[in-house]
This record gives sequence, structure tokens and C-alpha cells, in this order.
Amino acid sequence: MKDDYIAFIDHVMRKTGIDLKLYKERQMKRRITSLRNKRGYPDFKAYFKALETNEELLAEFIDRITINVSEFYRNPKRWQVLKETILPSLLKEQTSPITIWSAACSTGEEPYSMAIMLNEYFPDVNFQIIATDIDNNALAKAKMGIYQKQALKEVPVLLKEKYLTEKADFYSVKPFLKQYITYKKHNLLKDRYPQHVDLIICRNVLIYFTDEAKEFIYGQFANALRTEGVLFVGSTEQIFNPAKYQFRLMDTFFYHKV
Repeated sequence: MKDDYIAFIDHVMRKTGIDLKLYKERQMKRRITSLRNKRGYPDFKAYFKALETNEELLAEFIDRITINVSEFYRNPKRWQVLKETILPSLLKEQTSPITIWSAACSTGEEPYSMAIMLNEYFPDVNFQIIATDIDNNALAKAKMGIYQKQALKEVPVLLKEKYLTEKADFYSVKPFLKQYITYKKHNLLKDRYPQHVDLIICRNVLIYFTDEAKEFIYGQFANALRTEGVLFVGSTEQIFNPAKYQFRLMDTFFYHKV
């Protein structure tokens, strides 16, 4: 029942701080219902009662409602633009060190991709990467830095050898690369945003939010960026009125703060 679901998401908000009203209801309800049924609970009331007392079940629930699908250099043509156009322009305007925020970083492929790019092609630049996500399980995997080969299909062989260690059927990120990245838990709809950021990468996440939530997040991103800082979004997340948020289109899916 709809009322059953509404009561459930109110309980989830009080329990976790995650406001499911700000996610697209049809997609989110379908995902949660599938998990609830899989675990054998007849309704949302019974399911939440179990979530209150079972930490493993709660961790699984949070993992399911957050979207953890990623790979190194996802949409490689956009990363090529980042390397050849966006970063040189950004660095020309700013002396190092620079701060990069990988927002909703999932299991870490994105911040590690960024660290490899800067190390390899901009070796004289001092930088720090803040990588955040709402999901503790995803952050734990990110800190481990262990990935199946499929996740690295866009990484050239020479870069794999330099920055990762191959072990049987997976790769492990080398420790020296990890030192550039600080992982933190962060709720885009609730927590304070970092400030004076040079580059924010937030891709393939906002499509799951309502228009109201997107407006809030874009406004917060604008506040977090320094003037001339850049926001890099996903391939289905064009900002149709960038001036509303002090943004100007720089290249496809890249916006800089004016």
C-alpha cells in the first residue's frame, strides 16, 4: 500500500537521515520492494522493524538504495576532454595545491581515476582528492582499492602496471596512490559541503533525485566551488539553466562557476 510505503520512508529518515522523498519514487520503491520480498517480509512495516534490530540487514538496505555501479574512466571521451582541455584551463587559473571533490564516489573508481590522471599527466601539480559517499559499504570497498579486471577495461596497460598490482583475477591499487585521497561519509541532501573546491566530479547520481533535490544540490555545488571552479556531471545530467546556479557551459557535461 502507498501509505505503508510513506510511513516506511518516514521511519527510514528518522533512522538513517536519508530522505527517500527526494528520490524518484517509482524507481526507489521498486528497488526496495524487490529487496524486501527477497528477504521474506510481507510489508514495509515488518521490513522496517527488522531493519531496526539487524545491522547487516540495514547495511544491505543502504547499499541497495545507493547506486554503486562504476568503473575506471567511465565514458572515456569525457575524461579525455578533462585531461586535454578542462584541467589545463583550470590549472592555468589556479596555483597548486588544488582540491578535487569526488561526490557520491561509490566504490572509488572515480577518485582513483582522477589520481592516476594527475600523477601521470600533471606531475608538478600538488593536489588532494576528497571522496565522499553516503554508503559505508561502498566507502569500505573504495579504501581497500581492489577491483575486478572488468572495472579497468578503459585503463591502458602501462598505467595498470604503474598504479595497480595484478593479483590472480583482480587488481589492487598501489599504496602510494591511495595517499592522495581522503574518504568520508557524506549525504548530499543533508551534510555540509566542502569549500573552495577547484573541481567537483558528480556523475550518474543526480538522475535518481527529484527536480527539487537536484536544484538544491546544484546550488550547493556552486557554493562549494571557487570562482572559475569546474563541475563535471554525468552523460544524462545536463544542467538546462546553468546561469541559475552561477554556472556557464564550458564543454559537454562541464560547467564552470562565474
